[in-house]
Amino acid sequence: METIELFIDADNIKDGVNALSFVESPATEENWVFLNSHKVDFKAIDEEKRIIIGYALIPDKEIYRKQGDQEFNIIFSKDTVAKACELYATRLKNNNTTLEHTDKTNGVSVIQSWIVEDVEMDKVNLYDLNPILGGWVVIMKIYNDEVWQDVKLKKYLGISIEGLFSDKQIEQSIEETEAEDLISKIKKILCQ
Repeated sequence: METIELFIDADNIKDGVNALSFVESPATEENWVFLNSHKVDFKAIDEEKRIIIGYALIPDKEIYRKQGDQEFNIIFSKDTVAKACELYATRLKNNNTTLEHTDKTNGVSVIQSWIVEDVEMDKVNLYDLNPILGGWVVIMKIYNDEVWQDVKLKKYLGISIEGLFSDKQIEQSIEETEAEDLISKIKKILCQ
């Protein structure tokens, strides 16, 4: 099966993550961890805080996709994951949340976001979340009562990104089309 690497085109202002979505089946295959369910020394965390932690993106993880009859995997490099995390923060997208990629919701905010740089020393270890080098971790606070109830009832088990990315296959196709157009124009000029 073909694997397509997605990346962020620095020249395309639309590329990047625009929202995070609560989903039943996260593509990262890493379910979030409720911070209140773990006892951490010197820190009291309770359910009333409504805080969860999970991965938004994991580098080099093949994610299955199907469009029509075409089946393929997509992956994101460590650089792309880091760039997505950075742009998400600098573009102030931390309050953009949806449910199952369809319904916009309010009252959910990313309150912390970072890239795992050291699997042994990263704070994901405090919450028994599998440390993944280069993974984009988010901590979210859920102020919305209805969404929180659904999370507690395990209607949603993880986080999925919503955004636009470029891929080398499409870029190559555009370059080939542009080259064909240029050759066509040159032939027209030479034939006149």
